[in-house]
Amino acid sequence: MVALYLALGIVSGILAGLFGIGGGVVMVLGLVTVIKLPFPVATGTSLAAMLLPVGLLGALEYHRHGQVDIRGALLLAVGLTAGAWLGARLAHQIPTVIVQRAFAIFLLVMAVRLWTNAG
Repeated sequence: MVALYLALGIVSGILAGLFGIGGGVVMVLGLVTVIKLPFPVATGTSLAAMLLPVGLLGALEYHRHGQVDIRGALLLAVGLTAGAWLGARLAHQIPTVIVQRAFAIFLLVMAVRLWTNAG
């Protein structure tokens, strides 16, 4: 089980470094489908993993190449902090099946948008 968590963390980290994703998109899906955690536990575990400065080295590498908007990142962090708290509160007031299905719809919509807007 330790190896599965580490592998999922590595894959999530690689994808976060490549595409700026990792948490909800990769970790939650992996925790639910591979590790078989219930959706709310997977979501909470993903958020807990992101508490550490997990993106620091990747962000520093992007910054080294002049590809970080510090002001924007700080503003996003403020919004993310408030949004994560609000989202966690909402997740406990909405049935899990609805949250899980809404997540699936979100992923489909984002995939279609990314596909149709590609280069």
